[in-house]
Amino acid sequence: MIIHVVKRGEALWQIADRYNVTIEDIVNLNKLNNPDILLPGHALLIPTGRQTYTVQKGDTIWQIAQKYGVSPQNLLWENRILNPDLIYPGYVLTIPQKPKPEIDVNAFTYFLGSEAVPIVRDAGPYLTYLSPFAYLINEDGSLVSIADEAAIAEAYSQGVVPMMSLVNFTVNVAGENLAHLVLNNPDTIDTLQENIINTMREKGYQGLNIDFEYVLPEDREAYNNFLESTVNRLHEEGFFVSTSLAPKLSGEQVGLLYEAHDYPAHGRLADFVVLMTYEWGWRGGMPRAISPLNEIRRVLDYAVTVIPRDKILMGFQIYARDWKIPFQEGDEAATISVQDAINLAYEHMAEIYYDYVSQSPYFHYRDAEGNAHEVWFEDARSAQAKFDTVKEYGLRGISYWGLGYEFPQNFPLLADNFQIRKL
Repeated sequence: MIIHVVKRGEALWQIADRYNVTIEDIVNLNKLNNPDILLPGHALLIPTGRQTYTVQKGDTIWQIAQKYGVSPQNLLWENRILNPDLIYPGYVLTIPQKPKPEIDVNAFTYFLGSEAVPIVRDAGPYLTYLSPFAYLINEDGSLVSIADEAAIAEAYSQGVVPMMSLVNFTVNVAGENLAHLVLNNPDTIDTLQENIINTMREKGYQGLNIDFEYVLPEDREAYNNFLESTVNRLHEEGFFVSTSLAPKLSGEQVGLLYEAHDYPAHGRLADFVVLMTYEWGWRGGMPRAISPLNEIRRVLDYAVTVIPRDKILMGFQIYARDWKIPFQEGDEAATISVQDAINLAYEHMAEIYYDYVSQSPYFHYRDAEGNAHEVWFEDARSAQAKFDTVKEYGLRGISYWGLGYEFPQNFPLLADNFQIRKL
């Protein structure tokens, strides 16, 4: 696929003609509401089919293969050429598709019950794991259950592995005291592990994701010990264990969110980890990119020194944020889908800009009351930049937060870049 960024004055028929595709193909892939109107800066995904190259005077098979990043042997085989010296100007070569790296893809979803079924059905072909969010621990080691049965059933029908999500926090409570009580009581830990195993058997989960956040710094070793005993116990039962980790820049990083997350220990003990590389642009903070790639790379630069690369899933948020500006302390941004963000831009005819440092798109508009807004979201360019980063660092894969926010370009582009591992 090709990413085309709309220029001022361009019409959809011109873009379709340029790439020899139909207008309907572009409209359907990008879910355009009105094909007669295009916004400058809108990144469109173009389905181009097989790539071709017309031989020029002086070209050699080796030069052409190098240009497209394929082997000369594959280029010859694709075009049934026996003698590489017998190519002439004007000869149209079909460029073979490069092998796609195989990755794991996880997605969290807090849409549960029957509401989860169409969401999981649509995403299923692109997922290795599905993690309904989430089971909350109690002080006595019991669990607060969730309505995850429908999501799990649909995951199995799509060949997706259900992964149980375990947390110590709620939207309003950070959970550090709850974690302290549980992690330092061996009897409670034993009860908690029994309840985890029983729930996994009952619901059909094949693995567990432990997402303990805001753990007190003094509980770092207690958390490591809990992780080790849980991994050993669940491995004996045939389950895998992953963890979610705050985005750290070094082993010495201070702060309640970071200090108890021991990257080397999690990298050694867990089967894989999810790096929560998002929320720089959080709803209660200043407007900025939610998942800025420059910050993500700083996290990865540290992570790969202490965690095996084939154990790392890079986090990728697939939602947008709409802030009122100028920002005032206490304001909260609205969390919306990427498609909602695009619709807002078209509703207000707001030109879309792209920040190349964070590799993120954004735009401004005024609402009906005259309030100024700044919206940061994701598009095909920012998604491709993240996919390229996964390839560059040789990571295990990607973990999405969270399913249910419409981003029509994401999964087709993901499939264009990777082979999704199915277990």
